[in-house]
Amino acid sequence: MISTQAFVHPNAKIGKNVTVEPFAYIGDDTVIGDDCWIGPHAVVMAGTRMGKSCRIHSGAVIAGVPQDLKFKGEYSTVEMGDYNTVREGATINRGTAAKGKTVVGSYNLIMSCAHIAHDCVVGSHCVIVNSVLLAGEVEVGDWAIISGHSAVHQFVRIGTHAMVSGGSLVGKDVPPFVKAARSPLSFVGANFIGLRRRNFSDEKIAEIQEIFRVLFQSGYGYGRACEIIEDTVPRSPERDEIIKFVRNSKRGILKPWNAALGDIED
Repeated sequence: MISTQAFVHPNAKIGKNVTVEPFAYIGDDTVIGDDCWIGPHAVVMAGTRMGKSCRIHSGAVIAGVPQDLKFKGEYSTVEMGDYNTVREGATINRGTAAKGKTVVGSYNLIMSCAHIAHDCVVGSHCVIVNSVLLAGEVEVGDWAIISGHSAVHQFVRIGTHAMVSGGSLVGKDVPPFVKAARSPLSFVGANFIGLRRRNFSDEKIAEIQEIFRVLFQSGYGYGRACEIIEDTVPRSPERDEIIKFVRNSKRGILKPWNAALGDIED
């Protein structure tokens, strides 16, 4: 059902059983998949490619113009998968010449007032909590949770199944399966609760914990720690994913928590 009080551009491609509520805006060069719901006052701008069964709530803006001074009006898109929920006031900007597109996978919950900037890549099953800010070209792996009011620096990567605590300033890469907290943001353990909820076995969690013991608690540099892990921990998808993530880091990996320094306070 498309409300007569909504604006839908004649060139928009609307799937089957789509609901567009009053005062919503759907622009030119948009594709909206079957069974989507576009709430009142939601804005879906040119360049949107939305999969099926997405829910876009009031005041959310999809495919807004990038907030990047290097942007010169080049053609770019936002590509969203299926079953995403974008809550009130959240914004997802389209890409720039850097990548040409901002990508959001499937089954994500993007909460109120969160911002996903130009050329970001967000996986699937992620939770981006209220007022989280992702700067340009951030990458977020599947099943990651970024808690409320966190700010993620440009080019940072957050690995699969990672958990970032609320109010964090994320300036370094957060490897897969890590729980990151404190100030400055630090490794504080494996994301045990999240892994158990996703049916990781106790043996697999113990393996990840041993990898993190070498990586974060042995005193070795990350390069040497990766070599030791390869020599001492049997090969597995999880082991290889962590090693690859660390070795490919360009911004550097967050450090383990140093209790002697304590939390930074104003």
